[in-house]
Amino acid sequence: MKRIPFVIIITFLSFNIFAQSQQQMSSSEILQGMKKLNVVGSVLYIAAHPDDENTRLLTYLSKEKKLRTGYLSITRGDGGQNLVGKEQAELLGLIRTQELLAARRVDGAEQFFTRANDFGYSKNPEETFQFWKKDTILSDMVWIIRNFRPDVIICRFPTTGEGGHGHHTASALLAVEAYSAAADPTRFEWQLKFTEPWQVKSVFWNTFNFGTTNTTSPDQIKIDVGGFNTLLGKSYGEIAAESRSMHKSQGFGSARSRGEQIEYFKQLKGDSVKTDLFENVDHTWNRLGNRNDIIEKINSCIANFNSESPSNSIEALKSIRNALIALPVNDENILYWKNQKLKETENLIVNCAGLWLEVAASNFSGIPGKNTDISTYAINRSDASVKITSIVYTSSSDTIAEIPLNKNVMRTFKRSISLDKNIAYSNPYWLKSGHDEGFFTVNDPMMLLQPENSAAVSVLFKVNIAGIDLQVMRPLVYKSIDPTKSEIYRPFEVLPPVAVNFSARAFTFRNGKSSKIQLTVTANSDSVQGKVLVNIPSGWKAEPSVFDLESTNRNSNRIFETTITPPASNSDGFVSAMVVTGSDSVSQSIQRIEYDHIPYQFMLTDARSKIVSADIKLGGLNVGYIPGAGDDVAECLVQIGYNVTILSDEMLSKTNLNNFDAIVTGIRAYNTNDWMQNHNAKLLEYVKQGGNFIVQYNTNNRIGPLIAKISPYPFNISRERVTDENAEVRFVDASQSALNFPNKINQDDFKGWKQERGIYFASDLDPAYQKILSMNDPGEKANDGSLIVAKYGKGNFVYTGLAFFRELPAGIPGAYRLFVNLLGLPKNN
Repeated sequence: MKRIPFVIIITFLSFNIFAQSQQQMSSSEILQGMKKLNVVGSVLYIAAHPDDENTRLLTYLSKEKKLRTGYLSITRGDGGQNLVGKEQAELLGLIRTQELLAARRVDGAEQFFTRANDFGYSKNPEETFQFWKKDTILSDMVWIIRNFRPDVIICRFPTTGEGGHGHHTASALLAVEAYSAAADPTRFEWQLKFTEPWQVKSVFWNTFNFGTTNTTSPDQIKIDVGGFNTLLGKSYGEIAAESRSMHKSQGFGSARSRGEQIEYFKQLKGDSVKTDLFENVDHTWNRLGNRNDIIEKINSCIANFNSESPSNSIEALKSIRNALIALPVNDENILYWKNQKLKETENLIVNCAGLWLEVAASNFSGIPGKNTDISTYAINRSDASVKITSIVYTSSSDTIAEIPLNKNVMRTFKRSISLDKNIAYSNPYWLKSGHDEGFFTVNDPMMLLQPENSAAVSVLFKVNIAGIDLQVMRPLVYKSIDPTKSEIYRPFEVLPPVAVNFSARAFTFRNGKSSKIQLTVTANSDSVQGKVLVNIPSGWKAEPSVFDLESTNRNSNRIFETTITPPASNSDGFVSAMVVTGSDSVSQSIQRIEYDHIPYQFMLTDARSKIVSADIKLGGLNVGYIPGAGDDVAECLVQIGYNVTILSDEMLSKTNLNNFDAIVTGIRAYNTNDWMQNHNAKLLEYVKQGGNFIVQYNTNNRIGPLIAKISPYPFNISRERVTDENAEVRFVDASQSALNFPNKINQDDFKGWKQERGIYFASDLDPAYQKILSMNDPGEKANDGSLIVAKYGKGNFVYTGLAFFRELPAGIPGAYRLFVNLLGLPKNN
């Protein structure tokens, strides 16, 4: 009996989580939703990362089979690459989370995650499980399975390693184990206080034909998922392409496919099947007993649906709702589908009534304990009788009484609400506590049943539609008008009164020399004043270390500058900042993400940055930097004293390159800038005349094909990498200039590297190239393609897959010393 209220609560909450902008269903979507009422079944797709999912299959399962369809991504993709900006780690995970949610809004599936952190590329599951706590991640998967109750689980990858990435194989191994564990009452017994064991019928591997790896075969189960949906006016391949193209940070824009599309499946566990994934599963209401009355009501509702007047179906939907309410609650399987179909039915009633409800704040953020001005909008766009019986804002006493809604008449109410002084600041739930390399800290398991936070503030509308009393939650949002983008919605944020941001996440000081750093104080409310305090480790100095913060207006910024002096010896630590206002103090920073294809995102963190003092000698001072997909390498070079000029397409055309001691391309510059090929001859001539040209990693695959010549002598870019950031680094020839001038490189310079040694190493080298370093992951043969140098005329061409784009912003001294050596390679006679 303890479990039943919990199931009802979760259903209610899931009904209340909406996209920031309310989406009105079209008549065809309403009819599609009515047909789904008659399908009582679910399927869960499991893989390792955002973009691993088969959107074509998800679309087919959701919109053709009309199953409750979910995608469980083990991670949020924090360790991947980023084609749209500079964000890495947690910030990249935020982007990829939202890209998945955008994809799900297109293909109709639901999204789930575990607590696993994407720590970077892994070559086998054994390495993966060294980082992930296997039982912790397995527990998360079992928890989701027991609550989602899938009839069938489908894995994207096999357990035998053909998927390549160690995370991929690990996801399949975990899925197979979760199949058994979810049904076993002795596994993760704490979960049984809230839910029951669940027996999945079967587990399948969705085999694939990727590049040179074809795992499909004629004897496997086959499904044509390329059908055309006349209600939606698109094939499932077309919808899937729209879904997959949401993964913009990974460069996964896809062409729309039309016509037959065959998917293949191999069974891994469960009841044996021959031709259909669901041949042993009844997806009608009769799986819950004789429910012909419900089936007949739904069929009648579908048969009598009038696309030009959806509100005519409200009475039929009311009858369906009453039948659902009458279902017994003493069986959890019945209760599960009762709540799921009640949610769907009530959503259809709201849409058939054309009911639009919205609550918008006058500012995008609010402060605990302070007032926020809001506007409430309500309109009935149908012939149905609709009235609001009450609107509950932030407390049960803060309400608006009964309001009739006449057809197509917008009702607007303005008021000021007070945010609870104890309301939590907005922050992604998995980032609220610290995390290690392997997994995030999430102490509330209920949060794992939703992919992101619920709205910071929600408003409850109690409405009556044609005699049906419903409760509808809407999130408090902020909306603005952009002349080129029309209406823009963003989530309402609960923030501290002020935030403090340093200008970099790490500051590197060279040879004990002082340097100025900046910090920006942003006011999130009006009339903020007080003191800004800068704290540094013992032995370091900050002058000044205290600033007066005069009264500021909301959303205004104040920039402060302090001079940091490191100790005489090499040292590292953290500089932090605090704003003291009266008896309160705030020491948090805000890192924001703004892209057109996802909602506004941000992360609150401690207001601190790493500070490092190291012995770094510079070679050459003037550097040209050609941006690529996005990195902070140029800013890092400025920190240690270089004069850096950003070279755009136009600048490359007009600038005399001989003014630069070195020119560097940002990561994937040749993949992301079509115009690079126009400047190849000029860049190579620059090298020939004595310049150093350093090309950071590019890819040579379907996501980033190389269409320009980049080097004076041929080589290929492979997919080879060294993922162990502590892997031994060996010098091919210790006398080479890259290892000696102006900094003498030694083994200490490779300590403390982050996530990996490097990626996309060079291969198939022309004899003109010098190999500088050799390294390998455990159990693999040595690879000497991480850093290559070729003399060309008086200058030097360099290609490197070493992860400087991670190491320099993290303040790794050895990475700086080696990179400086590449900038200062001596001219050739």
